[in-house]
Amino acid sequence: MPDSLAVRLKQLVVSTLKLDDLRPEDIPDDEPLFGSPKFGLDSIDALELVVQIEKEFGVKIGSSEESRKALASIATLAAYIRSQKPGA
Repeated sequence: MPDSLAVRLKQLVVSTLKLDDLRPEDIPDDEPLFGSPKFGLDSIDALELVVQIEKEFGVKIGSSEESRKALASIATLAAYIRSQKPGA
């Protein structure tokens, strides 16, 4: 059974970053979001994602080091959100 938080995060990534040529189900949970030629995301994309995640989930992603770790993949992002908001 798919992780509902991971599914929601994939939808958020696609819609926030307007990745029209990518479907949420095409994003593997453990594939790097940044530095991967598949997604082509950059630091501006990271900032947009952080803002949207903070708005959507009410979690604060502090330093750039913290955001780099949290945004490594869908799986790490889901784990980060769960650590900040138990029950998410």
